[in-house]
Amino acid sequence: MTMSYLELTFFLSCLLIQLVPFTVAQYFPKEECISDRGDYTDNSTYQTDLNSLLTSFSNTQVKYGFYNFSVGEVNGIGLCRGDLTPDTCRSCINNSSQDIRRLCPNYKEAVLYYDQCTLRYSNRSIFGTVDTSDSYALQNTQNVSDIDLFTQQRDDLLLDLREKAASGGLLKKYATGEAVADFITIYALVQCTPDLEDQECSDCVADLSKSYSDFLKYKQGGRVMAPSCNFRFETYRFYDTLPDAPPPSPANSSPPPNDATAGDGKSNRTRTVVIIVAATVVSVILISCVCICIFLRMGKPKDKDETEDEILEVESLQFNLGSIRNATDNFSDSNKLGQGGFGAVYKGTLSNGQDIAVKRLSKGSGQGELEFKNEVLLVAKLQHRNLARLLGFCLEGIERLLIYEFVPNASLDHFLFDPIKCSQLYWERRYKIIVGIARGLLYLHEDSRLRIIHRDLKASNILLDEEMNPKISDFGMARLFSLDQTQGDTKRIVGTYGYMAPEYAIRGNFSVKSDVYSFGVLVLEIVSGQKNTSFGDEENMEGLISFAWRSWREGSASNLIDPSMNSGSRSGIMRCIHIGLLCVQENVADRPTMASIVLMLSSYSLTLPLPSQPGFFMHSSTNPETPLLQGSDSGVINASNNVSARVSVNETSITELRPR
Repeated sequence: MTMSYLELTFFLSCLLIQLVPFTVAQYFPKEECISDRGDYTDNSTYQTDLNSLLTSFSNTQVKYGFYNFSVGEVNGIGLCRGDLTPDTCRSCINNSSQDIRRLCPNYKEAVLYYDQCTLRYSNRSIFGTVDTSDSYALQNTQNVSDIDLFTQQRDDLLLDLREKAASGGLLKKYATGEAVADFITIYALVQCTPDLEDQECSDCVADLSKSYSDFLKYKQGGRVMAPSCNFRFETYRFYDTLPDAPPPSPANSSPPPNDATAGDGKSNRTRTVVIIVAATVVSVILISCVCICIFLRMGKPKDKDETEDEILEVESLQFNLGSIRNATDNFSDSNKLGQGGFGAVYKGTLSNGQDIAVKRLSKGSGQGELEFKNEVLLVAKLQHRNLARLLGFCLEGIERLLIYEFVPNASLDHFLFDPIKCSQLYWERRYKIIVGIARGLLYLHEDSRLRIIHRDLKASNILLDEEMNPKISDFGMARLFSLDQTQGDTKRIVGTYGYMAPEYAIRGNFSVKSDVYSFGVLVLEIVSGQKNTSFGDEENMEGLISFAWRSWREGSASNLIDPSMNSGSRSGIMRCIHIGLLCVQENVADRPTMASIVLMLSSYSLTLPLPSQPGFFMHSSTNPETPLLQGSDSGVINASNNVSARVSVNETSITELRPR
């Protein structure tokens, strides 16, 4: 009988020991292998640099748990939980360095989450940059009883810790704390990579908290991890108190054993078996519930009203129609700034004196409402100094309005192609505009949480603020662009003559390289001060790209420079012409990415490759500011190839949604 009891106890103990760690270990490590950054080949320079970087991580011990190294093209960041000892941190980073190569083989960018540390590497700049994409969230399966009280106390605690962590300084941005809700103690932790600014850290955590609020609702515990920040809360202490922190109060200490638990040996043994059996059953039930929840979440169909629900998420941006009518003097013609592809743009002044620009969708537009919803959801999430900033929207009755910041200096074409105003664009200012456009495009292509292909980049879509900083506009009419795509095909060609890449205008093939081509045309226009299809005098008219290529081949590229520029770095101007020609190459694969272009513009020590022949599709007889014909039944014919393509001006961007 004794042997049977011991065997039973041993069996249940072993089962419990196996089950409890499984509920934690099954979630880690969690890899995020990012495919849109490309792959590296075995024995390549990138692989050598990556191996050197990860070896440096493994062989280095840091006091404050933050690693940031670069080797060649590869940048890496490692972050340990703030309460770990240096030895424990190094052990976690060492394990991550080995596992990330195994779990994400040949990926140029990856993130690996462990319970106690995070490791990431990339071929793009990741230092001092907020990144909440590729995040990972877990929830405690237990619900709280008093939801409102618990949620309020939890949110207040996380807000307090968010500010404490953000102000942590350059060595560590980490904070822990506790709060009591209905006799339940909530323990929480907030941490950011210390290379972020204080406000960036606070915004990073706030963004994660907002994104996963529904996922963590009702739960006694949860955690969200992102490359730049993370937070966690539980009803038990899951972190160690730092040496310089005050000891926990007696009220929060574990209570002493109850005298009632004392008794004879047989009673204790019986109670032990009951506890083990109960714990085992609870563990099995919890695991089953988690599996069922995951299955149901994966199988849940999309709500047919999903678009309307998403609009509600940005209610804080909604303006009253009456206030917009007052601001624009009831959309008077005197306040009309221009006419876009899907409606007019008006200047307005709010009651607080703030100037705004209002886009009013055409009432007769068949796709107006869809365009409106897409642009609101898209642009509201995009923040960059070189993008036009959305202030809000209005959706009342038949009115669909978008409210943007007002940019006083209008668009680039008003200065660049004006014989008098062009003198204000001296070379340093033009170079600043080129670099700003490049950085804005890089953000759209690679650094935002959404991948966007503009498809209609041109001088009139570059706004200039009071300091002549460029802001890219009209990138909001979005179409979904799936994660594993680097390009796509469409029968609905949109854009403007002279700026469109040949493969897009002829065959409907689009990619980020389509925008690169448009950027190259724009660079050549900025350098020359001439429209792309009207370069030269009336007797010797030819396309700007054709003239630039011929001049480059003949060694007379300086003929391309705008004569109104009396000063400026001649080598810098010639380098921009060189970059422009690289962007308009006919072979799509030969064109550089925007990341490479930004590097070319910022590093004069970088040797540029020789450009190959550009694509010649648009000719001088076409007005460069004429957009493609409206309506899906219209067609445009390429005289040289006799190719017909359906056209529309109602779709201007391609968007990629990254998982959160």
